[in-house]
Amino acid sequence: MVIQKINRQLLYLFYIILFWSISFQPVLGQGTQKPVLHGKHWMAITGKPLGATAGAMIFQKGGNAVDAACAMLAATCTMWDVLSWGGETQALIYNPHTKEVVGINALGVAPTGATAAFYKDKGLKFPPSFGPLAAVTPGTPGGLITMLSRYGKLNLEAVLEPAIEMARGYPIEAQTANAIENDKKMIKQWPYSRKVFLPHLGEEREAPYPGEVFSQTDLLATLEKLVAAEKEALREGKSREEALQEAYDRFYLGDIAAELVRGVQEQGGLITMDDLANWSVKIENPLQTSYKGIDVYKLKEWTQGPALLQSLNILENFDLKAMGYNSSRYIHTLYQAMNLAFADRDFYYGDPDFAPKSPMEGLLSKEYAKERSKLITDTNNPWTNPGDPYPYQREKNPYADQLENYGKNYFRYSEDADADVSDSFLEDFTAGTTSIVATDEEGWVVSITPSGGWIPAVIAGKTGIGLSQRMQSFVLDEEVNPFNVLEPGKRPRVTLTPSLALKEGKPMLAFAVQGGDTQDQNLLQFFLNIVEFDMNVQEAAEAANMNSYQMQAAFGNHEIKPGAMTLSTETPSWVRKDLREMGYSIDFRERTSGPINAIWMDWKHGTFWGGASNHGEDYGIGW
Repeated sequence: MVIQKINRQLLYLFYIILFWSISFQPVLGQGTQKPVLHGKHWMAITGKPLGATAGAMIFQKGGNAVDAACAMLAATCTMWDVLSWGGETQALIYNPHTKEVVGINALGVAPTGATAAFYKDKGLKFPPSFGPLAAVTPGTPGGLITMLSRYGKLNLEAVLEPAIEMARGYPIEAQTANAIENDKKMIKQWPYSRKVFLPHLGEEREAPYPGEVFSQTDLLATLEKLVAAEKEALREGKSREEALQEAYDRFYLGDIAAELVRGVQEQGGLITMDDLANWSVKIENPLQTSYKGIDVYKLKEWTQGPALLQSLNILENFDLKAMGYNSSRYIHTLYQAMNLAFADRDFYYGDPDFAPKSPMEGLLSKEYAKERSKLITDTNNPWTNPGDPYPYQREKNPYADQLENYGKNYFRYSEDADADVSDSFLEDFTAGTTSIVATDEEGWVVSITPSGGWIPAVIAGKTGIGLSQRMQSFVLDEEVNPFNVLEPGKRPRVTLTPSLALKEGKPMLAFAVQGGDTQDQNLLQFFLNIVEFDMNVQEAAEAANMNSYQMQAAFGNHEIKPGAMTLSTETPSWVRKDLREMGYSIDFRERTSGPINAIWMDWKHGTFWGGASNHGEDYGIGW
């Protein structure tokens, strides 16, 4: 009897274990919603499955990671993955032959006539978020062709083949199709946008249906003109680089430029032929800091990228690992470090080609970071001012008097500031784009955060090119940020921020994310998840983050939400309690990781590990 009772208990225990193991098998077997990607030869990750497929197609043709990244860029622009061909491209590229990281600045500039006075006379505090007056000059076509010419292997015809096929017609995704339907009222204001986006005009649903074949005949003609310019130059015996330049010139100097300018001006925009002709892509040396022996690279202060470097410099003064992942002390310390860095971003960052020049030497010095770290106390300071980095580059701050009264000026644009995070505020604050990362066995590594021309976009005449809305990232008053005041020919300070990390001189990590002002917040936490908490690249991409809104938003009305914080719904009650006692106003969302895409280089095995966000349609392919 005793033996039978024991056997029954063992059998009962067996069934419990069996039920438990079946019920939780996904958690036990994988630990993430998406699997880690593995590859030995190459890897391509971007915001859309068809975009990743375009990258894989180029690798199969013998292209390198730059060729594949350009194909993914072209495809996602054609698919309107929250960007289009008239937007801007920001990239970091590791060149395995020179062992250097180079920056690609393909951000457009404010056109002729776009002055602070022009917009103020219209009663605006900031340039508009949408419409022809929100447009800077197109940068993505020039950026793509320049990257391809300098660092790629294939011709433009091969790299644009997937995008050209898609322009002929591709089955549109629900996300994009529904965005068009939701914004159709605004789209109807612009005749060329109406023609492209609303094929069922007058019906109950005027946008394409999910899965419907979406064709763009004008864009198709534009892309074919670029290829035709290249092919004609090659027939004439010109080199690959010269042929690519012919395609570049046709867009910025030729018949494409003429139609683009005509279409812009017809709809009330400012872009001129001279604006396109005088613009050029910049190849830059990126900025860099070292965190515990890892060199992290970001683009210059025309992006918000240096804020991540500043945050790392500040956080080096704390033992983050000992605090524990997403403990109240860890979250508070990260929030405050970012608060200090973003306060500097809001006042000091801008186009380095215009005066005044940002004090980046001081802002990125370890000594300045150490002093800033001393300002972190046990409670939140909702109105942190910018610091004074000038002494750390042996200069006197020309804005010292302005900083003394900065709080008053800051409140000019924050009179109604509160900590409530509404859906409409979040839509502006986290306005997305896409991200592209790629690598190959030769050693090329690419990280791109392109953007601009998202739906609802103004399409420029019969080019099929959607215009950027990046003008809204300028300010119109020097007292808000003297480095980012609107001027013709100037680049706005953008949120777009690709990332690369090297260790011992070798590529370690390529990572990028969409999401407006949350980009470097999520990238910072992703990086720390790997470096401090030993997560793999997919775990780090899906791990819950904290998001802060205690900085001046780069979009819309440039609001600020002092003390506001978003956390995962899974945050424990004791962490919530601690943070509220520290002065935070918290809201909760199911997913807070940010749509991060990344590649980690496994030196030990000579392979790649890829992480693709579980937020939306981000997708990767490796081989």
